[in-house]
Amino acid sequence: MSIIGPPEHIPLAMLNALAYCPRRFGYEFIQAEMLYNEHVVEGLLRHQGVDLGGTTWLSEAVQERRVYVWSERLSVAGFCDLVEFKDGTLYPVEYKKGRPGRWRNDHIQLCAQAMCLEERTGTKIEKGYIFSFATRRREEVIFTCELRTEVEQLTAEAHRLAALGVLPPPTDKRAKCRDCSLEPLCLPDELRRLADVTGWEGEERG
Repeated sequence: MSIIGPPEHIPLAMLNALAYCPRRFGYEFIQAEMLYNEHVVEGLLRHQGVDLGGTTWLSEAVQERRVYVWSERLSVAGFCDLVEFKDGTLYPVEYKKGRPGRWRNDHIQLCAQAMCLEERTGTKIEKGYIFSFATRRREEVIFTCELRTEVEQLTAEAHRLAALGVLPPPTDKRAKCRDCSLEPLCLPDELRRLADVTGWEGEERG
């Protein structure tokens, strides 16, 4: 099943998918396809506490869970796992199952959340955090000009691909394919071999 017409807003989680692999974005957003393996299910279960929402008052901070944010400038929208206010500073915190730092897509998603928060609050947000369930630690992410530009470029590309309605070819980063839950649906190795033989470039209609 594919979306009907260009979307008004791209979900923030789909920016993560696009930064990881354009073909994954095509399956998850354009065709609304999703496969569940043990890693996906574990991630959903670990997120249950965050997804309940609510406010927590700590001695040094206030935490708001599952905060809906959006940007009219970028035409993106979605949920922050956690928005924390501490020492006069507001910042998003994203929860992830695996170890931090392997792929940049998590940084893209977090920065996009911050840019939405900035638009909604008028406050400049310099950094945020990714909490890893694997390490039980937070990784600090600085929202540099380079990262912000990358977010803007990806949002534009997401809207372009969504309007085009075709599946991009598989990524050339095979380690990403190995770790992807959609690998049985995508069949990247088979499609690469097909491309080598026929010159196919992935123009599959959604």
